[in-house]
Amino acid sequence: MARIALDAMGGDFAPEAPIEGALMAIGELDPSLEILLVGRTDPMREVLDRLIAGAYAGVAPQRDRVHLVDAPDVIEMADRPTTALRHKPNSSMAVGLHLHASGKADAFVSAGNTGAQMAGSVFQLKLHEGLTRPAIATVFPTARQPVVVLDAGANVDCSATELVQFARLGAVYAEDILGRPKPAVALLSIGEEPEKGNAAVKDAHRRLQDTELHFVGNVEGRDILAGGSARSAVDVVVCDGFVGNVLLKFYESVGPLIASLLKKGGVDPRLLQEDATRSFDYSEFGGAPLLGVRGVSIISHGSSSPRAIKNALRVALRAVETRMNDHIGRRLAQMPADGGAGA
Repeated sequence: MARIALDAMGGDFAPEAPIEGALMAIGELDPSLEILLVGRTDPMREVLDRLIAGAYAGVAPQRDRVHLVDAPDVIEMADRPTTALRHKPNSSMAVGLHLHASGKADAFVSAGNTGAQMAGSVFQLKLHEGLTRPAIATVFPTARQPVVVLDAGANVDCSATELVQFARLGAVYAEDILGRPKPAVALLSIGEEPEKGNAAVKDAHRRLQDTELHFVGNVEGRDILAGGSARSAVDVVVCDGFVGNVLLKFYESVGPLIASLLKKGGVDPRLLQEDATRSFDYSEFGGAPLLGVRGVSIISHGSSSPRAIKNALRVALRAVETRMNDHIGRRLAQMPADGGAGA
């Protein structure tokens, strides 16, 4: 049985979207799954009762798998993360993370303030030994198969040591969540040659060659859409959070752009095969884990739909079932003392 704490007050469409996503998960995912809805009790109960009395009447017999946990405060999207956590200790995000940190929940999911979730996760769950920073891992569609890209925005500037750490984190995610037994890890740069890139990237390339990872060298931005270079398919792409977040925002614009161009050309975008359009829909993957903390903290898009929340819960459930957090600990134990691959 898995118990997942869900921030019912997080996101642009809270509490309706998180609660509807929870009901979708109860009806579609593991029948032993239990969800702890964290937020203001009265609004949560009103939405929950209304949905179960209407479109989700079919899950009424499973209502006892959804539990309400009161948290009177809400961290808004515009709040400064550390200030909000300090002044709103009874917020849905702080309470949900505490449930996870204290062992009362196996994972935490939120579509709320990303900065607050990152700071709260590091503070309450702590980092794995040897890590200096966590990383956001985001799944990107490609012409071959989805790849995991990290860091997607947690750290603007990264050292070579941290890039090597991210490579190890991404490899575990690819193994446990994407089912890739020996993931190919690549470093994002401005050329395939080892001498291309800034100082951190060139140093990370040298270090990655000496690790236990299946490192396939550098890839360029165009290789991500292709799923790898002519030399090798890729499962994990490593970069700093500045580059990763720019790449993520670009990716999010691709689907709407394709639909707009088709419409201008007189083609109904709905005529495209569903699989082709679905691959560029962020809600298909639901949420991105903050890798490196001692737990499962899933960061969802602020505009998450109920379907996106359901899929974020699916990612959290998969991470719990595969014991990904323990796997990360074992992988990081292989690191040399400096956290990279040695001098």
